Amino acid sequence: MISPALEFDLRSSIRTIPDYPKPGIMFRDITTLLGDARAFRRAVDELVQPWAGSKIDKVAGIEARGFIIGGAVAHQVSAGFVPIRKKGKLPHTTVRIAYSLEYGIDEMEMHADAVAKGERVILVDDLIATGGTAEGAVKLLRQIGAEVVAACFIIDLPELGGADKLRKLDVPVRTLIGFEGH
Repeated sequence: MISPALEFDLRSSIRTIPDYPKPGIMFRDITTLLGDARAFRRAVDELVQPWAGSKIDKVAGIEARGFIIGGAVAHQVSAGFVPIRKKGKLPHTTVRIAYSLEYGIDEMEMHADAVAKGERVILVDDLIATGGTAEGAVKLLRQIGAEVVAACFIIDLPELGGADKLRKLDVPVRTLIGFEGH
């Protein structure tokens, strides 16, 4: 559990944009948090705190904001970084998985040699909502033999149930702040 002061600092550094990308959605924009050096550093430090001193081999980040946060987390835990991207974006041999979106199905992939069997991996993204993308990423990592140690997100939208989906896959979930609604 994070302190109320830290939660206030992080919450106040995130911009909310109503009705984006469509009416009724409250978009939680972390670019303002990323631009605030103190808030960014505190968020990364807090995300990695439970695993400080643990053996983490890789941090996998989900395109695109997960790359920014995941790179910083990988640096903090002295691990390699693995990008998980939309289909067709990686130049070498890939493994791929289909995953559910709110209104359909998409595919994501990673390099087939990005994680060795048995490596300990933390999955990172900016926000967990319905959990379809994160669930797909966990399954993709497991498909190539990774041990998914945890999934970390700055923001949770608990009403949408994504964090619970990951917990049902036996993946511990670390979130820093929650926002009601979606």
